[in-house]
Amino acid sequence: MRHPSPSARYLGSAAVTVILAVGLAGCQTARSPDVTGSLNARAEATPGQMSRDAIEAYGQRYRANPRDAAAALQYGQSLRLNGQRQQAAAVLEQATIANPGNKVLLAAYGRALADNGSFQLAFDTLARAHTPANPDWRILSVQGTTLDQMGKHDEARRYYASALKIAPEEPSVLSNLGMSYVLSKDLPKAESVLRRAYNRGSADSRIRQNLGLVVGLQGRFAEAETIVKADLPADEAEANVAYLKQMLSRDGNRGPRTTAAAGPSRS
Repeated sequence: MRHPSPSARYLGSAAVTVILAVGLAGCQTARSPDVTGSLNARAEATPGQMSRDAIEAYGQRYRANPRDAAAALQYGQSLRLNGQRQQAAAVLEQATIANPGNKVLLAAYGRALADNGSFQLAFDTLARAHTPANPDWRILSVQGTTLDQMGKHDEARRYYASALKIAPEEPSVLSNLGMSYVLSKDLPKAESVLRRAYNRGSADSRIRQNLGLVVGLQGRFAEAETIVKADLPADEAEANVAYLKQMLSRDGNRGPRTTAAAGPSRS
């Protein structure tokens, strides 16, 4: 497996997390799970999303029958939400062995592998979660994010293009495509694509935050601040602004970002 590119390491150090999902693996939320990147400081600081009692209940059900695909899926997802990523991957790996060919489990396992930085294995696993004859645009988009993390940006964009043929102008795919251009330092192109995603009525809050990041990286911090604060309660808005400042300060000695060649510094 190739090591992540310096661009990918920068986004990791700035806590722009790769949020990977496939839409096949269970509960739906108001926010699309298929979006790369988030400036949500609270979400980053507090990974736990589920009570200990709920996780234990899922764990007991799983341990009673480790071959139960639904139980393994629920337990694996609850572990991921609690930040127990290696354990989640282990549970889902065993579930895929016990249930070969279960595409929902393969999709969830691919996501868990990506969480742990196993991008090539994640890509290969996700490829088994759908077929060329019946492609899933969500999985195509996630595969694109894994390729981006390996520095294969041109190849990643072919996956996003395929996803967009199935789901035209889908905001989550456009956002991932926009962040791909961030990784290759083409900030004007990234902004153009992210604005397309942002202008869609269904755009998730992380898409707005990704756009704010790109605008800020080009030196237009006042505009970026306006974007990340839009339509949020005051406390959440201020948390997002503080986080944006923290991210941009990592690159603060490089001056304004006004061209593709003046993208984020790499640490």
